[in-house]
Parts: sequence; C-alpha cells; structure tokens
Amino acid sequence: MMRKRISRGFTLIELMIVVAIIGVLAAIAIPNFIKFQARSKQSEAKANLKAIYTAQKAYFAENDKYSKEVGKIGFAPERGNRYAYRLTDQCTTTESRAVGATATPTAECIGMDVARYGGTDVPSATAAPGAVSYSNALASLATTAGVTVGSNSAISDFASDAIGNIDNDPEVDWWFIASAQSTIATGDCNEATDSGTENPSGSAYNILNDVSC
Repeated sequence: MMRKRISRGFTLIELMIVVAIIGVLAAIAIPNFIKFQARSKQSEAKANLKAIYTAQKAYFAENDKYSKEVGKIGFAPERGNRYAYRLTDQCTTTESRAVGATATPTAECIGMDVARYGGTDVPSATAAPGAVSYSNALASLATTAGVTVGSNSAISDFASDAIGNIDNDPEVDWWFIASAQSTIATGDCNEATDSGTENPSGSAYNILNDVSC
C-alpha cells in the first residue's frame, strides 16, 4: 500500500527569517538608491552652469564685458529645474518659476521651479554644515567657503552658482563656475583633497555636496 506524500507549507519561523532577510537587504539598498538618485540630479547643475559659462563667453566676445542679466546672455534653463541659478550674489531681480510666472529677461537670478517642487525661489542654505550661511554664495566664496576667484565684476570676471536641495534634508547642494581659475581650501563637504586645490576656469565645482553630507 503506497503512502501519500503530505505537502506542508512554510513554518512561522521560516517566514520570519525570510522577512528579516528582506528587511536587511532593503536597509542596505534603499539608502544607496537614494544617494544614486541624488547624484543623478546633480547633473542638472553642472550642465546649466556650463551653459552659463558658454553664454557669458559668447557675450564677452561681442561686448568686451560680462553681464549679470540672464536675458542679455540668453540663459533660460528649462522648467522643472531643481536648482536656483545666480549670476550675482545680490539677486536684485529673480525670475520666478511659480505657477503662471513668465520669463524675466532683466533678472539676475533664476529661481528653482517652485510650481513643481515647492519651497522658495532660492533655497535657504543657512543650515549648511558648520552653521555657515551660504545665502549669498558668490559673496561668500572667499570668506566662508575657502575659495578664491576673480573679482566677479561685470567687466573683468564673473562667477555664477547653482543652489538647490536634492534630497529633502536641511542642507543644500551648491555648485559654482567662474571665468577665472579658482583656488579651493579643504572643507567638510567639498571635493578638495588638500588646501590649494586648483579648479580651472569654466569647470563646475561642487563646493557643498548635499549627497555626501
């Protein structure tokens, strides 16, 4: 007489072990995925700062000076920008990206797309590491970020920056580009490996990395 095989399911302990393994894998994978996602968002800042540099150089070739107005150099990033862009630290006029807002050719700065992401036109950077305020990033390059660049005047040199929050923490991601070579001191959250690191003109530099901080 043949005995029938009795199929049995998983025990409670076996199920708990599987759930625990999945939890451990998720705890490892999710933070890495978030960091990867944030790094991919940084490409926007690098691409648009390069566009500013190219536009400024083209404007200089025709006018023998740089400009602080986005309309004059023809800089108009697409909507959906996660970063605010500044041609000067003062931002007397900022082009808003709120619902229904139109282009502002005389603007010196372009706000982030608050219609899509919320927040403010130019994100506050007062919660940066070390409680240092980066609210006027270009004016603060030499004094608070250990960066020495040109004069940032409308005639001889320019420096522009991008500032945004790409991972929804209190800190910001901050990039800059300049027409002059920059000398960068080491910082907690920048790419400088030692004081005196040189950043060539026209090269976008991540002075405050929101991904690694």
